[in-house]
Amino acid sequence: MTTPDPAHPTEDQHQKKMAEVKAEMKARTDAAQERRGILIVNTGNGKGKSTAGFGVVTRTLAYGRKAVVVQFIKATPDTAEKVLRCDNLTWHAVGGGFTWDTQDRAGDIALCEKGWALAEAAMADPEVSLVMLDEMNIVLSMNYLDTDRVVAALKSRRPELHMIVTGRDAPESLIAAADLVSDIQELKHPFNNGIMAQPGIEF
Repeated sequence: MTTPDPAHPTEDQHQKKMAEVKAEMKARTDAAQERRGILIVNTGNGKGKSTAGFGVVTRTLAYGRKAVVVQFIKATPDTAEKVLRCDNLTWHAVGGGFTWDTQDRAGDIALCEKGWALAEAAMADPEVSLVMLDEMNIVLSMNYLDTDRVVAALKSRRPELHMIVTGRDAPESLIAAADLVSDIQELKHPFNNGIMAQPGIEF
């Protein structure tokens, strides 16, 4: 009797395996009956955390639902805002720029408080389906806003509201509260090889 080769299964072996996978996925799908807003956290030191969030914003808008993006730290809106601009999207860029450029802790904190007020207003608006807090994890890791305060507000949000929180160094309490956490790790980055940031890729 020939030992099955997982890398090169026969057609019968493949069909049997896929039937098992199908049955498992059906059972999991049937068991998932709850529908509510989810808290998504994109963290890690790799590139793509905000970009992934913008993809979900795009999907929300495609369904005709309202979304709000509050960008902390960043001084100007991401170029994605120009493409996504529509009546159902509200976009706030409330940062002063990279913290090593501003060198103004008090000023940065004041801008973060302004952004958080906008976020709380969006979270309270029953017409808004999705709120994205871009670079909020940086804000929390720098202690520009109180983590307990922010996490408590996220946990007590409207049941149907979806939230996305991005940025490296997400606090453990936020990760624990989240429904979906993606840890995006850097394996290679062009900047480390002397390649500059470029339009359409980094910004």
